[in-house]
Amino acid sequence: MIENIALAFQGIWGHKLRSFLTMLGIIIGIAAIMTIVSTIQGTNEQIKQNLIGSGTDAVKIELYQGDMQLEFMWNPIPDGVPTISQDVKNQILELEEVEKAALYNSRRYSENIFYQNTAYSGALLGIDKDYFDVYNYYIQYGRNFEENDFKNYKKVAILDSIAAKSLFQSENPIGKTIEINSEAYIVIGVADKNSKFKPVINSISDYMTYMEESNGEIFVPISNWPILYNFDEPENIVVKATSTDDMAKAGKRTSEILSERIVNQDENNQISYKNDDLLKQAKQLQELGSSTNNQLLLIASISLVVGGIGVMNIMLVSVTERTKEIGLKRAIGAKRKRILWQFLTEASVLTSIGGILGIIIGIIISQVISRISMIPVAISIPATIISVVFSMVIGIIFGIIPAMKASKLNPIDALRSE
Repeated sequence: MIENIALAFQGIWGHKLRSFLTMLGIIIGIAAIMTIVSTIQGTNEQIKQNLIGSGTDAVKIELYQGDMQLEFMWNPIPDGVPTISQDVKNQILELEEVEKAALYNSRRYSENIFYQNTAYSGALLGIDKDYFDVYNYYIQYGRNFEENDFKNYKKVAILDSIAAKSLFQSENPIGKTIEINSEAYIVIGVADKNSKFKPVINSISDYMTYMEESNGEIFVPISNWPILYNFDEPENIVVKATSTDDMAKAGKRTSEILSERIVNQDENNQISYKNDDLLKQAKQLQELGSSTNNQLLLIASISLVVGGIGVMNIMLVSVTERTKEIGLKRAIGAKRKRILWQFLTEASVLTSIGGILGIIIGIIISQVISRISMIPVAISIPATIISVVFSMVIGIIFGIIPAMKASKLNPIDALRSE
């Protein structure tokens, strides 16, 4: 086998231009497949990261009426939905898929929030002491909420950096007073997520997903929420799963616990807690482009078939050119099997070199496309290995006919050939 490989390299090096032109179809096909697969994987990973984001593994469980999320800014509070007690929260924390949990109320689009003459249009959230921990927030400057802030209903607020910049521009907000629903709240801190993750906005759907955060967030103690809005609202909950794979299960089991506590259900407009199944959403978005991606891969694969035909053609020419060499080997005792394997090895080496060059070119093209169009790419190791193996298989398949022709040559006729 080693001798056959050495002979194959000698034959390729002896006809460098012809060998390169023969490999060109394989190179183009493998490069195209690598580029497409890398782009698909990168895009799929971007979709997943856009939805799951930053590796926090946090799942929101919110109140729905039918398929519509209840926004208490516009909807009245439904009957039979109790607030979430500490005992219920502890029950959720006992789930093996749940690492942490936090309660919160929210207004996605806040009104009546001002600093002097500047209005704020982002989100307002009432949070408990665990919320920042679940979402990996850290205090950039100032201080965090303390136990007394919740117990004594202190009118204090923490802003994220977007809200701070929106309301205060270059001013230091710490100690300043903002107005929330005509109530004065003192800013005690500025918080940000402890993550380098930034969502990539490529569509209206992406924009809607991140619009709330992109406009900024203001946080107040959850104990103050009934004071701000004059009634007790059922809380939502966010849980941190033990792993990304457990997110769906953690969300489902939490929503079941909360939904069981709801009484006086209206069968036509059933109220229940539902979780964001982000992994399912990511999979659905990824599947939207799968048919197009498969068509692109099919088209790219056609060039491999064309390249294989080119290999077969050149190998047939090579058999004709080396008829005397084959005849001599047969005359001194070389068996048909030896001749067969020699030409199969040469075809496989030829296509394998083409496959390796195609992979390198495909990776380079992927990176260039990523830089120019800002489309993310992810190099797939399995796809790389499969590409090399596939190119070798093409060499074997399309090299069989020339190899069999060479092995069947009559030694005497081969030696007599001109």
